[in-house]
Amino acid sequence: MAFGPVGGGGFGGGGRMGGGPDAPGLPFGGIPEELVGMAEKLTASEPDWSDAHVPFRHPMPSTKSFSLRQLLGSHKAAIALSLVLVVAEAAAKQAGPLLTKMGIDRGIARGSMHTLVVIVIAYFGTVVLAAVISGGRVSWTGIVGQRLLYDLRVRVFSHLQRLSLDYFTEEKAGRIMTRMTSDIESLNQLLQDGLVNLLVQGLTMIFVTIVLLTLDVRLGLITIFFVFPTMGALTWWYRSHSDAGYDQVRSEIANVLADLSENLAGIRVVTATGRERRNIAQHRSVVRRYRDANVFTAQLNAVYGPGSQLIGGVGQALIVMIGGYYVLHHQLTLGTLTAFVLYLGNFFAPIQQLVQLYGTYQQGQAAVRKLSDLFSTVPSVEEARTAVDLPAIRGQIELRGVDFAYSPDVPVLQDINLSIPAGETIALVGPTGAGKSTIAKLVTRFYDPTAGDVLIDGHDLRTVTLESLRRQLGVVPQEPFLFAGSLRDNLAFAQPDATDDEILAAIDAVGLDDLVSRLPGGLDTYIHERGTSLSAGERQLVALGRAFLAQPRVVVLDEATSNLDLRSERRIEAALDRLVAGRTAVLIAHRLSTAMRADRVAVIDGGRLVELGTHDELVRGHGRYRDMFRTWESSWRTVEAS
Repeated sequence: MAFGPVGGGGFGGGGRMGGGPDAPGLPFGGIPEELVGMAEKLTASEPDWSDAHVPFRHPMPSTKSFSLRQLLGSHKAAIALSLVLVVAEAAAKQAGPLLTKMGIDRGIARGSMHTLVVIVIAYFGTVVLAAVISGGRVSWTGIVGQRLLYDLRVRVFSHLQRLSLDYFTEEKAGRIMTRMTSDIESLNQLLQDGLVNLLVQGLTMIFVTIVLLTLDVRLGLITIFFVFPTMGALTWWYRSHSDAGYDQVRSEIANVLADLSENLAGIRVVTATGRERRNIAQHRSVVRRYRDANVFTAQLNAVYGPGSQLIGGVGQALIVMIGGYYVLHHQLTLGTLTAFVLYLGNFFAPIQQLVQLYGTYQQGQAAVRKLSDLFSTVPSVEEARTAVDLPAIRGQIELRGVDFAYSPDVPVLQDINLSIPAGETIALVGPTGAGKSTIAKLVTRFYDPTAGDVLIDGHDLRTVTLESLRRQLGVVPQEPFLFAGSLRDNLAFAQPDATDDEILAAIDAVGLDDLVSRLPGGLDTYIHERGTSLSAGERQLVALGRAFLAQPRVVVLDEATSNLDLRSERRIEAALDRLVAGRTAVLIAHRLSTAMRADRVAVIDGGRLVELGTHDELVRGHGRYRDMFRTWESSWRTVEAS
């Protein structure tokens, strides 16, 4: 298998390991010889998930809500066993004070050594039993917690895959990453440490309260009427303030990650413009807000923790004083008072644990609220539950009375009527912001029109499944995105079952032969994230090869040559001719040299279709295309003359 991020080559690729320092486009020379054996052993032990089948449907699930109860309810049997272990652990740990009472009253007070030994052995047995149950509980709840988190991570990722493009253009990447990282990690802490311990301590307090009332009703009532109201008031104050505090913590960590993600993505621009110092100051401000949010919650804990300790200390002193009076007046045995004080300690110990765990619980609840907001986000382009598969298409495209606006008060397209016969190549030209790219996005159903219809072969795109539509479309953006992986994987991204012969045919069709022959690992050469190890022209050729391999019936190309030098442009144009041959093609043309190669040209201006015809027809006319062509022709002659 290919060894990814550490080098340019692959173990399965022909030739030497990695690419040398002079390998074309590869920034790293390969794996050091002394580490090759270790790397091979490591990769050999990795599981192969390539054949894993994961069911996925675009329609939203029947329930869009998300809550902690819903998450736990998905594993009811496992949770039930966890609860049994928790109850058994809480009961086993509370046998000690009761055995102590019996040891004092029946063993020491009566001088019975035999009784004392039996009670000590029983005490030891309960300690061992509690340890065994606790170990089993920790192990099992850990397994259950990871199962829950596994399901949740997959569910979050699946929902992100389902959401429409507008969500990702409006939401910062760092905030989205927070949902998958920081928020789920907070839930991990809640499930692994917080929730079960909250349950253990809560059951302990209930169990101890019952025992206290059983041992002595008078002391039990004193404890309840003194401790419960004061602790309840303190807890109510803490919760009312901490809810907002922990929500603020989750929001600020999202801002920290969003700012970090944005700066890392734009590090070249930051370096080129000398923005390092200013960006550091900006990030310091973002981190300061995160720090202040955490300081606020820490101050709340600083009041709640010592406050609960004070209440516990005063309560124990009160019980010792009153209970001692009862013992001196023979109204209570010493063993009972001792057990009562021990149980009282066991009552306040969980409170201290709850103080520490409540922060974890609040962070987890804040994460649940953030995730709930994500899951309640509905795709703007949603697949209808009655949608049917789009049959094999010829590629006839029709826009009928199409209006579109990204926001209600800013129209982008108005009353677009355009028919594109199957097999025709049409170029969309016009000034920046005219709506050319928006038309392409409507054809691929990245967005739905706010009015009118978009049809392919007479099928309204809103009535067909997204998968059946998009597997018959090929989209080549102006700046193609390549994924971290082998060249083979990037070419076969839209057709993962493609054979080597099919991949080689695509390589030959778009003119990638020279690049593949120069790479040290051939098709198995590792392509770094975003294709940074390749030139702009090479990345564009890979994107065209990917589209060619998918064999789409309709191809949408956002000017594939606008950022290239003349030599690369000619190579790309030759590849484009092979790609669009026999297919319906929609070209977003920023250069008129591209528009001239199309069968027809549509001029878009101000969100309207203002001209439509062949290049020659429009040049002979008196419209905007003729003016654009004359301006372009004049500038081109100037360039040639220079």
